[in-house]
Amino acid sequence: MKMIVAIIRPERLEAVEEALKKVLDEGDHYRITVDTVEGHGRQEGEVEFFRGQKVRSGKVQKTRVTVSVNDAYVEKTVDAILSGARSEGGGAVGDGKIFVMPLEQVIRIRTGERGGSAI
Repeated sequence: MKMIVAIIRPERLEAVEEALKKVLDEGDHYRITVDTVEGHGRQEGEVEFFRGQKVRSGKVQKTRVTVSVNDAYVEKTVDAILSGARSEGGGAVGDGKIFVMPLEQVIRIRTGERGGSAI
């Protein structure tokens, strides 16, 4: 089992969700969580004006997508996120990152079920 965390542009979320739906469905045992985050990387923050002075925000708003899948679906999931999150024209600074981490245990609270079938 793996947990895949992707930090993407907020405007690319719909495209990522559509790409995931094409390769995964409820029968393939995946779940998705989406939240709004702030951070910085190579993409610089936006310039704002405060009391007439230019101020560059150090953080940029992004969307974090967390997907937990069984091992057989890791590459399909990563490829779907890549295709949905990449900017038109071959990508751009600020498109985001994907992190793949081992998932030691999953427990469904309702039933107490454990492992890959609990995803």
